[in-house]
Amino acid sequence: MTERILAAVRELYGRYGYLPYKMSKFEEYDLYVRNKDFLISDSVITFTDTNGKLMALKPDVTLSIIKNSREQAGCVQKVYYSENVYRVSNAAHCFKEILQAGLECMGDIDDYHLYEVLRLAAESLRAIAPDCVLDISHLGITEALLNNLPAENREAARVCIGEKNAHELRRLCEGCSPAVTEALCGLISTYGTPAQVLPRLKALLADVMDTAPIAQLERVLAPFAGSDLCDVLRIDCSVVGDSRYYNGLVFKGFVKGLPDSVLSGGQYDKLMQRVGRSSGAVGFAVYLDELERLEQTAHGYDVDTLLLYEAGCDLVGLQQAVATLAKEGSVSAQQQIPDKLTYRQLVHYKNGEVTPCV
Repeated sequence: MTERILAAVRELYGRYGYLPYKMSKFEEYDLYVRNKDFLISDSVITFTDTNGKLMALKPDVTLSIIKNSREQAGCVQKVYYSENVYRVSNAAHCFKEILQAGLECMGDIDDYHLYEVLRLAAESLRAIAPDCVLDISHLGITEALLNNLPAENREAARVCIGEKNAHELRRLCEGCSPAVTEALCGLISTYGTPAQVLPRLKALLADVMDTAPIAQLERVLAPFAGSDLCDVLRIDCSVVGDSRYYNGLVFKGFVKGLPDSVLSGGQYDKLMQRVGRSSGAVGFAVYLDELERLEQTAHGYDVDTLLLYEAGCDLVGLQQAVATLAKEGSVSAQQQIPDKLTYRQLVHYKNGEVTPCV
């Protein structure tokens, strides 16, 4: 499954002018320690190089691409990657070498580039599974409203929005105007297609904030109207990111059968500024390690058929039996049942015939 998806997304990104990007397996540790909050996990594998520098096995791709890219006024750099990263896996809860794919669009980005990246994110999800959803939010909306709260309450309120905890959010809004309180709490229950949600957002927020973020969201999503990707998109203002790094559009992708997101991305102009860049950026990553869980959920076994045969049997007949079974699914020919191998059916080859094992 992973190989098929990788081939599909590489071809997809290449069609839109994104160029393949290759990088070293490690970077100076200082790059990651200065931006540790940007990383999915703050656990990093380090080693000391022969010159005495502390190095790290790469836990993230985006930071490496930014560090090794060049700015050019008026231009946009578009790259895609499929690289191994080294971090604690959500599934295994230990360090793993994880294959990650994604793309980055950096430079003087505009609304078209935001639309293009959203489109490629939606198409990436479709390449993984037909039953998928891309949840989209705009941090300009949530941050404008959160700025009405006392500074000490904002991060807790941001967490409440992400968790859809309206009760605690309302408590943190004490002292704010009723209009701001209702707007913030209303964001939590605002979910649906762009056609359903955008009019509701306009009505909810018209009197409490500048509607420029909503207008940008509307412009970027307009080209999807009537397309085959329209059913994939949902507006969900509970999608939040670290405001120290992200701004504007943020999004997460989900497929049926998995509880966690398999794709995550957004605008990270603030990260660019933190590393001394003046340009903007938007991108996303596909977490291919999560797809291993999808495969297990979808099949529940390692092979479709386990075929047992005896030593010295007719090799030609055995080969023909394996070839016939392989037309209907995966098959493993063995003399004994391997430990921990799971299978849908167990059959036996003997005297030129394949019979079920009972």
